[in-house]
Amino acid sequence: MKPFLDQNFLLQTPTAQTLYHEFAKDLPIIDYHNHLPPDQVAGNINFKNLTQVWLYGDHYKWRAMRANGINEDYITGHKTDYEKFEKWAETVPYTLRNPLYHWTHLELQRYFGIDDLLSVKTAQNIYDQATAKLQTPEYSVQGLLQQMNVEAICTTDDPLDNLQFHQQLKQQGGTVKMLPAFRPDKAMNPDDLEVLNAYIDKLE
Repeated sequence: MKPFLDQNFLLQTPTAQTLYHEFAKDLPIIDYHNHLPPDQVAGNINFKNLTQVWLYGDHYKWRAMRANGINEDYITGHKTDYEKFEKWAETVPYTLRNPLYHWTHLELQRYFGIDDLLSVKTAQNIYDQATAKLQTPEYSVQGLLQQMNVEAICTTDDPLDNLQFHQQLKQQGGTVKMLPAFRPDKAMNPDDLEVLNAYIDKLE
């Protein structure tokens, strides 16, 4: 049986394998859209545990957990980080054939060296292994970006953002460029005209 997530995962033809391995694999990543917090990138923080990396603010995972009947306390509520992770581990097997299943295990394999499939039975061991690595310099925010061969990231920014963290990172002279991307969500919400007008006044 073909192993899960081998080096040719999703590369179903010889042509695809050649194009990826001989041309695309080692190219740097230029990410035109993401939701990375600029302060965390500039501050080069180390996350305390795997939950903080995976589940803080990830609405795709939240949606899957809700669809699986997980109580909101374990998603955006006040449960502990490990309790939230355990509920994600409970949900993962039900995401089979969804990209979330692939993303989860690709990240565990390629960046943490963990080949186990995530489930309630494997949750504690995977959590402990990944969390231990996240405490090292190689697994800081910038360390992870370097591991992934990221050359540039474009963050999601309001027109009123002062971009202080973009400037801070530039002054540090790191290997990753962080560039702002224009996203005026607040200007597109007419539900509260008083708030909208106050926002537009600031833009002027």
